[in-house]
Amino acid sequence: MIDLTRILPKLLSANPELAVKLVWARVAGEGLRRHAVPHRLEARKFIVSVADSMWQKQLQSMSTELIFRMNTLLGQGAIDEIVFRINPAAVAQEQKGVADKSSPARPAPAPAPTELLFAARSITDQDLRARFIRAAENCIARRDSRNE
Repeated sequence: MIDLTRILPKLLSANPELAVKLVWARVAGEGLRRHAVPHRLEARKFIVSVADSMWQKQLQSMSTELIFRMNTLLGQGAIDEIVFRINPAAVAQEQKGVADKSSPARPAPAPAPTELLFAARSITDQDLRARFIRAAENCIARRDSRNE
């Protein structure tokens, strides 16, 4: 198996943006990768898309550590700054792409029982009612899959 950390400096000179994105995936880890999508590299400034201002603030507070880790793998001075830009569409698209690749297609949940739909009619907020029905359908599907 090839050790990625050994070839990164060579890759950095050949394709800096690809090298930085590969290192980001390793440094950010699975948890951050779902909420922070690498966008592009401009000179030594790395631009990352985030879903909202909360993630932006959280990651900005971690940027010094992230830059240190990335420069450790790439070689000192490869990244001077990480800019976190709010772009929920890019993050959502990345999450959708990851979900499509990682999980097999699940069958649609069985329709909710009539009693459940009748009871849900008393919920006046349409969005809340739809969420309640979806949650109930998913719960029933989980229960049924355990019984099979």
